Amino acid sequence: MPRIAVILVAAMFSLLPRGLPAQNLPAPSDSAKAMAGGWELSNAERDKTCLITFRLDAAGPGRALDLDKTCATVLAVLRDAAAWTRAKNDVLQFLDGKGKVVAAFDEVESGLFESVRGGDALYFLQSVAALEGQRTADQMFGNWAFARGNGKPICQVTLMNEAATTDGFAIELKPGCDALITGFGPKLWRMDHGQLVVVSARGETWRLEEGDPTTWRRIPEGRQPLLLVRQ
Repeated sequence: MPRIAVILVAAMFSLLPRGLPAQNLPAPSDSAKAMAGGWELSNAERDKTCLITFRLDAAGPGRALDLDKTCATVLAVLRDAAAWTRAKNDVLQFLDGKGKVVAAFDEVESGLFESVRGGDALYFLQSVAALEGQRTADQMFGNWAFARGNGKPICQVTLMNEAATTDGFAIELKPGCDALITGFGPKLWRMDHGQLVVVSARGETWRLEEGDPTTWRRIPEGRQPLLLVRQ
C-alpha cells in the first residue's frame, strides 16, 4: 500500500469514537457532586475495609473512580468496577467497562450507603469526612480568603452566622475581589456531607473539602485551583 494511503487510513481510524466521550456525560447533579472525594467501603463487621475515591470526570460509561487494591478483597465484584454513576432514585451504581452494573448501594442516611439487598453479604459505604467527624457550621463562621493554588489571596470573605435563606448562611465579600470570585457571585454557604458548599445567586455551586482545619480546596480542582484559607 502506498505510504500516503497508509497515512490516510491511520488518520481515519484515529477519528473513530473510543468509548464514551467526556462531552456526552451530563453535568453532575448535586447528589453526584456530593460523592466527590474519599469514601470507606466495609463489610458489616467492619473488619475488612478499603478506600474509594469518587471523581467527577468521565470514565467510559460513567464517572471516574480510584479503588484501593484491597477493595476487590472486601467486595469481589468491584474487581471489574471501572466507573460509577447515580442512577434512578439516586442509587449509587458501580459499572464495568461495558456499562454493566456490578454493585449498587442505597443511601440510608446522609453520608452512609448500604449495599442493595439480594447479595450474599451486607456492605456499607461511608464518607471519610463522616468517619473523621464532620465540621459543623459554627466551626466555620468568621473571616476567610479565597486564594489561588499558590496561596495568593484573591478575595477576603466572611462566612456569616446569619441565614441568607432556608438553604444556608450569608456570605459577605470584601471590596477588591478577583473576577473569578465576582463572576461566580457567591450568595450563601452551607455544610453538606463534610464539604463546604458555596452557592451563587444563579444556583451554581462550588464544593470544597478540608485539607486541614484552616485550608479548604475546591473539588474538582479543574484548571484553576482554588483554596479557602482561614484568616
